[in-house]
Amino acid sequence: MDDLIIKPKPAPKADPKTEAKVKQASPLPSAVIYEIIRREGEEELERTNRSLIWSGVAAGLMMSFSVLGEAIFRTYLPDVRHAYLIENLGYSFGFLLVIMGRLQLFTENTITTVFPFLANPRMSVFLSTMRLWSIVLAANVVGAFAAAFVMHTGAISEEFRPAIHSLSEHATGMGGYESFLRGIPAGILVAAMVWSMPQANTGRFFVILAFTWLIAAGDFTHIIAGSVEMAYLITGGDLGASAALFGFFLPVLAGNIVGGTAVFTMIAYGQVVDDIDHH
Repeated sequence: MDDLIIKPKPAPKADPKTEAKVKQASPLPSAVIYEIIRREGEEELERTNRSLIWSGVAAGLMMSFSVLGEAIFRTYLPDVRHAYLIENLGYSFGFLLVIMGRLQLFTENTITTVFPFLANPRMSVFLSTMRLWSIVLAANVVGAFAAAFVMHTGAISEEFRPAIHSLSEHATGMGGYESFLRGIPAGILVAAMVWSMPQANTGRFFVILAFTWLIAAGDFTHIIAGSVEMAYLITGGDLGASAALFGFFLPVLAGNIVGGTAVFTMIAYGQVVDDIDHH
C-alpha cells in the first residue's frame, strides 16, 4: 500500500535574495507582535512617578483637541445626515497628538502593561501595573480638567462653545449602564489599535485615524476624551460631581478596562501563549 502513496516533491530552495524579500513582505507573526508590546510595557513599568505624571497630564490636555476638533467640524459643516461621519474625524486629533507624541494615555495601558504581568504573574508586577494605571489615570483627568478650564476662557472662540457643550452633554448623558456597555467596544478598539501598531510601521497615522474615528462614529465612550467633556460641564456648573462620577466616569472606566483587558488582551494572549518563550 505504501507504494501507492504519492509523496509530494520537496519545494526547491529559494535563493537568499528571494527569502529576504519574502520575510520583508510577510506580516509579523502574532508572537512577535506580542513580544514587541510586552517589552514596551516593561519599559513603561520602569518609568518614574514624575515621568508618568507629567506625561499623563500632557496627554489629558492634548485629548481636549479631540473634543475641539469635533466641535469645529460640527460648527462649520452643513446640517446634513452624512456630516456626522466627517465630523467624527475631528475626534482623532487628540489621539494623534497623544499617541504619535508617545504620551501616557490610560486606555493604551490596558493592554501594554498587562502583557508583562501575564508573562510574569507575580505580585510585584501586578503592583507595578496598578501603580502605573492609577498615576496615569489621575494625571490624565487632571489634564482634562485643566483643558476644560481653558475652554471656558477666551482661548476658545465663542462660536465653538455651543458645539462643545452639545457634544459634552451627549457623551455624559447616556446613563451609567449604557455608558458601561458602550465603553467595552471603545476599550477593544484602543487595544486592537495598539496591537496593530507594530505592523503599521510608517502607516501609524492612518491606523490611529481609522480606529479612533470608528470609536466616535460608533458613539462609543472613551474615559479620557469623555473626561474632557465631563470636566467641561462640571467647570461650567452644568453637571454635578455625583452624576459625573457614577453616571459617567466609573461606568466608562469599567467598560474600557473590560473591553481592553478582559476581552481583547486575553484573546490576544490566548492566541500566542503556546508560541511564546515563558521566562
